Amino acid sequence: MNDKKNSATIFLSSEIDQCPLEQAAFTVLPVPYEKTVSYASGTVNGPQAILAASEQLETWDGHSNPSSMGIHTCVAVDCSGEAEAVIKHIAGAVKNILDAGSIPVVLGGEHTVTYGVIKGYLDAGFSDFGVVQIDAHADLRDAYEDNPLSHASVMKRICDEGIPLYQLGIRAYCEEEKNTRADNANIYYSDADELVPNAIQSIQLPNNFPDKVFFTVDIDGLDPSVFPSTGTPVPGGLGWYQTLNLFESVAKQREIIGFDIMEFAPIESFHAYDFSAALLTYKLMGIVQRNSK
Repeated sequence: MNDKKNSATIFLSSEIDQCPLEQAAFTVLPVPYEKTVSYASGTVNGPQAILAASEQLETWDGHSNPSSMGIHTCVAVDCSGEAEAVIKHIAGAVKNILDAGSIPVVLGGEHTVTYGVIKGYLDAGFSDFGVVQIDAHADLRDAYEDNPLSHASVMKRICDEGIPLYQLGIRAYCEEEKNTRADNANIYYSDADELVPNAIQSIQLPNNFPDKVFFTVDIDGLDPSVFPSTGTPVPGGLGWYQTLNLFESVAKQREIIGFDIMEFAPIESFHAYDFSAALLTYKLMGIVQRNSK
């Protein structure tokens, strides 16, 4: 990638102009936060790599043109300082997007970012919504390495807020997390050992699952053959089309009020994965557009 591509600050700016926040259906929020990764690092570079690769996207995603609804890209969140302060910064930025009537599309960063995002929804007055998670890991530890704000604890923090959770593609979790699932009636799951061997393309959310859904996608939820560009890859994950189809099956049942792409760690000189992450982001926008209630 040349310097021009590396310096991109607007999603899809090669094709579209920056849309004012108040007029944008989608608002991209880069959050380059990385403090608690437990294996390989690099997620701090994920948001910028996705923005740069988005320069190569077509506006037509194969089914529709999500950019026609307007896309605004925010300045990256300040991720300096302690985790509590960063979470407040993230929450404030997300609240501003929601207050403007736009749909947050958050680019991480490690998965801890999602807790700040959810805090932003709560601060904006959202109360009755659920979270659907694609991930290799359950992220339900009460604390990891004595840190309750670890990426490995993010879904536990969200559940502690009383938010229902549906997990997809999980294939790595500890006994504590197994027990947390068993003890919490608001945690639902379809794990990788069910979804992948049976090539399941859709799920049915429980009848009592909220009508509004925030969807969080950890890149390691997809198989490493699709995305080796993540800090904690686990074999046996979701495929490209399976991921899109599962997302769409949720969008057909519920209103998607936002989504994020977390844990993307670009690999130097392997730009295919940067492009794939940007394309995934845009494809999800398209699914939201086509299934808007």
